[in-house]
Amino acid sequence: MDLTGKVIVAMPDMGDPRFERAVILICAHSDSGAMGLILNQPVPEIRFQDLLAQLKIPRGDQARDIRMVIGGPVERGRGFVLHSTDYQGGSATIAVGSGYGMTTTLDVLEALGHGGGPLQAIMAFGYSGWGAGQLEGEIARNDWLVGDASDSLVFGAEAGRKWALALGSMGINPMALSPSGGRA
Repeated sequence: MDLTGKVIVAMPDMGDPRFERAVILICAHSDSGAMGLILNQPVPEIRFQDLLAQLKIPRGDQARDIRMVIGGPVERGRGFVLHSTDYQGGSATIAVGSGYGMTTTLDVLEALGHGGGPLQAIMAFGYSGWGAGQLEGEIARNDWLVGDASDSLVFGAEAGRKWALALGSMGINPMALSPSGGRA
């Protein structure tokens, strides 16, 4: 099972508060483990223009602000730009399924600071990671639902609406979910 490019959505009884109501895009998945970015935990204390200033990246007249999120609890000091496939940063950009790219080098930030770069992007600090078989076990335990990613979910919608939007795209009414799973 390869979940690269899929979203996982936390069930209501998620035991880990770091992932409560989380919507995560899986960016890499193999027999060795998985890596993803939480899409709906905004970074409230800093704006993209502030980040550019901290990194001493000049802001051009056409600069855009992009949404910034906490991608997960692992390596919070590391940044990841998740973006549309119209931008390629060479070997620094990895494909995330067929619809997204992820770049970890400053060139994408410089491009965005000058008004270029990808048409759609979010900046994530840190990532969510799972060891070999761990994510599969959590899915089997009903901790996560798996669904398809869409641009409107990944780049659109306010953070507070993404969980319900992700469930709705799967045909699930969030109010109908039981906070405890079972087996028939």
